[in-house]
Amino acid sequence: MTTPEAYDISCVVVCGADAAALRATVRSVLDQTLAGTETVLVTAGADDTAASLAAADPQRIRLVHAGPESPACVLRDLGLAAARGRYVMVAAPGERLERHACRNLFEAGRRTDADLVAGRRDKAPAWHKELHARSRVVEDLAAAPELVTRDSLSGGFCVRRGLLGALSGAGRAHFGVRAALAARRIALVPNLITTGCAPADPVRDLPRAADAQRDTLELLHGDDALRAARESAFLSDHVIPCVRAFLPLGPDDRREAADTLARSLFSLVTPEALGALPPVERIGVRLLTDGDADGVQAAAYALARPGTVVSPLVRTRDGRVRWSAEHADDDTFDVTELGHQYRQFTDLRLLNRVTHCLRQGAVLAVGGRLVVPLGLLDDRPALAARLDLSVRGGRAHTLSVPVRDVRQEDGGVVWRAELPLTGALRPRGIGDRVWDPRLVLTVDGVPIPTDLLADKSAVPTRATALPARPLLTRLTGDTWQPYVTATQHLAVCLLPRRRAARAAQALAHYVTHFRPARKLKPVLRTLRRKREALHSQRVKLRVYRRILSQLPVSRGLVVFESHMGKCYGDSPRAVHEELLARGARVRCVWSYATSPAGFPDGARLVRRWSWRYLWALARAEWWVDNQGFPHALDKPRHTTYLQTWHGSAYKRMGFDEARHRTRNAPERERLRRAVARFDHFMVRSEHDVRTLARAYRIPEERLLRAGYPRNDRLVEAREREGRFPRPPLATQLGIPDHRTVVLYAPTFRGVPKKGQVVQLPLDVREFAERFGDTHVLLVRAHYMEAASLPVTPPGTVVDVSGHHDVSELLVLADVLITDYSSIMFDYALLDRPLVHFAPDLDAYAADRGTYFDLRKRAGGPVIETQEELLRTLDRLKKADGEWQAARRAFAAEFGSYDDGGAARAAADLILGKKARA
Repeated sequence: MTTPEAYDISCVVVCGADAAALRATVRSVLDQTLAGTETVLVTAGADDTAASLAAADPQRIRLVHAGPESPACVLRDLGLAAARGRYVMVAAPGERLERHACRNLFEAGRRTDADLVAGRRDKAPAWHKELHARSRVVEDLAAAPELVTRDSLSGGFCVRRGLLGALSGAGRAHFGVRAALAARRIALVPNLITTGCAPADPVRDLPRAADAQRDTLELLHGDDALRAARESAFLSDHVIPCVRAFLPLGPDDRREAADTLARSLFSLVTPEALGALPPVERIGVRLLTDGDADGVQAAAYALARPGTVVSPLVRTRDGRVRWSAEHADDDTFDVTELGHQYRQFTDLRLLNRVTHCLRQGAVLAVGGRLVVPLGLLDDRPALAARLDLSVRGGRAHTLSVPVRDVRQEDGGVVWRAELPLTGALRPRGIGDRVWDPRLVLTVDGVPIPTDLLADKSAVPTRATALPARPLLTRLTGDTWQPYVTATQHLAVCLLPRRRAARAAQALAHYVTHFRPARKLKPVLRTLRRKREALHSQRVKLRVYRRILSQLPVSRGLVVFESHMGKCYGDSPRAVHEELLARGARVRCVWSYATSPAGFPDGARLVRRWSWRYLWALARAEWWVDNQGFPHALDKPRHTTYLQTWHGSAYKRMGFDEARHRTRNAPERERLRRAVARFDHFMVRSEHDVRTLARAYRIPEERLLRAGYPRNDRLVEAREREGRFPRPPLATQLGIPDHRTVVLYAPTFRGVPKKGQVVQLPLDVREFAERFGDTHVLLVRAHYMEAASLPVTPPGTVVDVSGHHDVSELLVLADVLITDYSSIMFDYALLDRPLVHFAPDLDAYAADRGTYFDLRKRAGGPVIETQEELLRTLDRLKKADGEWQAARRAFAAEFGSYDDGGAARAAADLILGKKARA
């Protein structure tokens, strides 16, 4: 006999020991905007809190009793069996339902006739947010495999009560996974469903997750793809966080945890899933399954501080690098791809573990052991060391103490030092209370700084405290107390321990936190806000429009900007250098975005959006840039704007872009006004006229058909016989003459994000392994992004993303690898091999729209796979001949006005305008 459906949604809660958490969960169910909700409380034995809640609202809260020793899955199933709602959900004590959660779930279920409806959880990982990015219905798990391969359904979902009969007998497997496998149709909604989920404790939770993983894999028996994905997700979602959590554990705790977790993970970690992990994560998981507590903590430190060497690496006979000599024959411990073998010893970041820290008389005795990899000190170089104590917070105050005992021992470096904290370390007492020690090891005169990793057990509180003598008397603090920071590093703090110091601290706390401070703080906050408002962009813009733009012109003042102030390069630089070469009587000002590094020493620099920047723009006779001064800044009447632009168009631009067609009228008007400021717009071919000029609605009379000034350098290099001697940049980058220089310059993909790190389509490590002896790969990421490059043999891969002028790199390069970046139009002028590596060409063209078919009109091969690219480079000399005609036709079509005189034409325009004024 089935229970009648008396409610829309039943919420089952298995009661726990936290009464407040249980009340919060029940209250969130009762406060739902969907009236037809009930709560089913399941208790193992007597529970006064649950009984009182049920008695307070017997119509909507029911109590189900179970045996005192019943496991959690049995308690849950009892609650599900007692539920009377059309849909049923499970919530843990402490979880709170968002006020409209039940309504959103029920309406989605009724609308889609779904057996399972799921929404978002609070503080969920990125993959969970992507899964619920939009409303959709899933009838095949292949469309949303995360529903069963990850713990997506650990909460925030409901199932049709009629489905519950198919969910019994699955042991400890996740209830959500069982429901997803049994559901005929699943509805996913973007609404937030649950908040207040208990914070994860990876070490505590892993045994329970391992039990659920075993039973879940049984359910997935027969579907190899889902099983493999589940095995990989289990490592990334549960085991690797557990490895990271070993860092703060003390010796006894981590040994006990390692023994327990090794038993829990038995047979769950497959070689396939393990082999797919990055090296350090792979080794951390393997050490955890082996029960190696100290090894797991070392791996955790390497994960927390990437690039740190935490074990005595060894090199095998075949040139591979292993984690340690103990694991030299095990491929799981291969760390060759980390590239530590390519670094100089002085460039390595080494693990330095504190072995003891104790008070000895009036000094603090500290000792430790430094990891030395690959036998790099086997030749017994001269060693020295010192301990530097630096005040935390940026003040340039450091105490250096020589280390008397430093020596090599058992393949590492052992050191012991005595810190005279009482007599030598004299802080003021205010603003310099915390000091961080670092060991600086000197090898043959070269210093190597290392942080001090410490266990709390190695730094006992009572056995390490020393008297302190601050300059502002001991009322500010009287005790030096060594301690271990949250990042597991040794530090020293000035504390008030005696009665006088504690009284002074209490008085200072009263003065700064009680009535006098409470009255003063709002005044200070108001003044701070007003000061910040005076420097806000909104205020600056108002002052610029109402006052600065009305100031008279400063004759001969030219403001230059390249790529929104990010560099000193491109066409504005070429125009600037042409004016300097002529000795023109102009005053040049350059803007920079964040740092003036790389700009010429003699140039007058102003920071973008600073008051000096606005003053210069308001009074300038000329604006010269290649992308666009801030759209909000109107051009003064007396200013002439020369727009040199930053590249010919392959993708659709301006008003031709699909996204502009969907924007509202004010946004389109802002773009129109920004482009209308251009008085002269430089083009390099009629292709630019048909595309850029039309896309930005630039009239014919404003077009300057002279080419791009930045390309004058390329035309000059093409007309010069031979490529040797190479430009001085080759020497700066350490490139020998016999190496072929390959420049890899992909375009920007996606939405601009400051400091965005991207994964390059090209595997530079494989390139280095295959061509490292004969080639040098220069990698230049788009100026909107930053590339993350692996460590490779010295001299094989060089990151030149920070180089200001790309034209210098183009002249240096023997081959260009790009995708569909506008750099292809420039490099074709050199008549050198050009390769298009564009695995996502079709997707990019469909998304952004293009002006022509690159495959039909390219000046070099268009390649979609890494292996095909490497084969092309291998036979480039033989294959390039068949592309010469196409490349020259490409250069003639897209660079017909690039004749080497663009900078002269721009300078003539500026000086001519000035002379006529």
